[in-house]
Amino acid sequence: MSRSEGRIPRAVWMLGLVSLFMDVSSELIHAVLPVYLTTVLGLSVLAVGVIEGVAEATASVSKVLSGWVSDRFARRNDYN
Repeated sequence: MSRSEGRIPRAVWMLGLVSLFMDVSSELIHAVLPVYLTTVLGLSVLAVGVIEGVAEATASVSKVLSGWVSDRFARRNDYN
């Protein structure tokens, strides 16, 4: 096995770093957003709860709908 066969391509490293930074920034926003909404915008804790609930419900509904669409078209890709 030559030395270059086991190397991970630069593009894969870059995509990994971008994904890492996106995850970190997303987690930071999720931690700070309720504090911002209550202190800066003056929303009540109930309003923050409603916003979080709507966000979770939207994510859940989109998962159900995307699963239904996937089953409806029954088209799968094999990348093996």
